[in-house]
Amino acid sequence: MVVRTSDCCFCIDCLKLISPKSLANLVFPEGAKRDSVVKRITYKSDDNDYDTYHPEADSSYLLQHAEATRFNLFTGFQTLAEREDSFKVNETVNLHCGFYSDNGGFKISDKDRRYMRACKVVVSTCAFGGGDDLYQPIGMANSSIDRVCYVAFWDEVTLSTQEAEGKVIGDDDMIGKWRIIVVKSLPFVDQRLNGKIPKMLSHRLFPEARYSIWVDSKYQFRRDPVAVLEALLWRTNSTFAISEHGARSNIYDEGKAIVQKHKATPEEVEVQLTQYRQDGMPGEKRLHGLKALAEASVIVRELTPAPNHFMCAWFNEVVRFTSRDQLSFPYVLWRLNMPGMSMFPVCTRRDLVNSLGHTRKVKPLTQTNPESSAS
Repeated sequence: MVVRTSDCCFCIDCLKLISPKSLANLVFPEGAKRDSVVKRITYKSDDNDYDTYHPEADSSYLLQHAEATRFNLFTGFQTLAEREDSFKVNETVNLHCGFYSDNGGFKISDKDRRYMRACKVVVSTCAFGGGDDLYQPIGMANSSIDRVCYVAFWDEVTLSTQEAEGKVIGDDDMIGKWRIIVVKSLPFVDQRLNGKIPKMLSHRLFPEARYSIWVDSKYQFRRDPVAVLEALLWRTNSTFAISEHGARSNIYDEGKAIVQKHKATPEEVEVQLTQYRQDGMPGEKRLHGLKALAEASVIVRELTPAPNHFMCAWFNEVVRFTSRDQLSFPYVLWRLNMPGMSMFPVCTRRDLVNSLGHTRKVKPLTQTNPESSAS
């Protein structure tokens, strides 16, 4: 039985967590009782996709296609027709969702993969290009220690940067509470886009996990993960929880802000918003009863088919268009209208994390996986 809000909660601002005593006796639920249409996800790969979906493709076609987009052997080469199909909500959904080819990059050792397969609840972050330090999580109750994996994905640049500052991975592959996973052959030149892989595709990286909590690298996570799952998912019968945006509510206003802050070029944003207008995307402040814009630095979710479908579609949008995920979130929200989606207020996000900021400028990649085209 899941402990409900009537069980002695303590309140810090607007995040209500169950008491440590109740947390120690908490039993994981079987899953959210959501009547989702999507029951099964299958992923396109070069084993079953190339001949079926690209009978006309040859090496020159694929080269031209890759140069026109950021799709590559990691993502697969999603066409506009496949993009449209990916938003159809059926019992079985087949779509691109990264890890398209063994030659696509994002290489993880077998030892690390074994560790990741054993995780049932995971809190994850990443730092690629040496831009951020690793902030140790705080606030975990003793009763949660054996139930939660903390995993930080680094590339070799971050590894060398951290080692130069005396932060060395131990013989147990840990630094403090974090298990460090060093990724090789990142598939994109754009480090922000590389960071979307662990952020959005945790269901592919942790295939046996039931729940994941994503935390951007500029934050220190400061609450018990199991208590957070109870508060933001189980108590509200949700499968996906994300923070509302604190400054804006409209996708088109967000596009203007991204350009003004030089986070993407005007041309990139215009291409994306032109497509969204063409698709009929409304400029509403609320979509399906939720605020249209999200602040995506903390994402809490159950790793079940409907949320996994949402994240695959969202990932493909940031590959196709700009890597500013806050711009594509409202579109995916509008198209999928996923049951079990919830958004929490900004004050809850502030209770979940301490904002410590970026440490140094990210170093761009000098080369990518030679088997994989990039932006």
